[in-house]
Amino acid sequence: MANCVQCGRKLPPFSFKKICQWCVQHEAAKRGEGGDSVRQRVMPAPWVQRESTITLKHVLFGANLAVFLAMAAASGSVADFPGKTLVYFGANFGPRTLSGDWWRLVTYMFLHGGLMHIAFNMWCLWDLGTLCENLYGRWTFGAVYLLTGIAGGVASVGWNPRVLSVGASGAIFGLAGALIASFYLGEFSLPSIAIRGTLRSLAFFVGFNVLFGSMFPGIDNACHAGGLISGLILGALIARLAPEHDKPLRRAGVLLFVLLIVGGSAIAVLRWRGASIIHFGKSFVDTHENVERMIGQSENDSYQGVPPGALQAPSAVEGIAEAMP
Repeated sequence: MANCVQCGRKLPPFSFKKICQWCVQHEAAKRGEGGDSVRQRVMPAPWVQRESTITLKHVLFGANLAVFLAMAAASGSVADFPGKTLVYFGANFGPRTLSGDWWRLVTYMFLHGGLMHIAFNMWCLWDLGTLCENLYGRWTFGAVYLLTGIAGGVASVGWNPRVLSVGASGAIFGLAGALIASFYLGEFSLPSIAIRGTLRSLAFFVGFNVLFGSMFPGIDNACHAGGLISGLILGALIARLAPEHDKPLRRAGVLLFVLLIVGGSAIAVLRWRGASIIHFGKSFVDTHENVERMIGQSENDSYQGVPPGALQAPSAVEGIAEAMP
């Protein structure tokens, strides 16, 4: 099957054309044809591949995989990692995070609970990351990924301070939210049918996983909500205030504004949950035996694998867990 010479899309079987129908419509729109009453700003199609062979999507994918392999080597398993391994590698856990380990709000999004967990998350990252990186550019994509992942971690530790939370899906929901807002509010040189189709796919992705997360235990829906809401805000602000790639200061201002919101939310969570949850954590770490017992109970009672077919993450482990060397 031949590909379009302009965008690389697959052409219909037995077609003798060299350009696909989308590119034909796109060129007509740029010439002012097609009957549109409002001329839209011309921007790159989000799915057009860039020249660079190594993208930030590949870097994030590789980082998640490298951490997973390190955890597998440390635990001797790839199915389900024990709670103390997750904490040792940087899981988001209220007593630790609110005690000063704020770096866990970043590290947790590169950890996964097991093989199926990382497989589905990386599948989602591969697809949404391609779309997001080509729409926003490499560095904005990276900032959106990290900011929404941190926002998801703040929401998780605020709503579920006694659980271990790991996984990239807070950031993945953030990418989906940013894309939804940008496609809905932004101006693109795309046919309306292409925009509507992409929006439907993104809305289905979010809706299905929200519904799935509400039906099964062990899924940190607070993290998903935090990532999605922060992504919607970021995408809307970028689309309205800083859509151009050649105005980095305006784009940086939008990202800084959202960073301040996320930072303020983290301070609010610390004041809300800090004292009680830190006391809760300290009350269970008197001996090594207490820690091991609590970790074992939390894994048996609350750590649930997510069946294939849905986004799995972040995984949540109820109970107290301390990292032991």
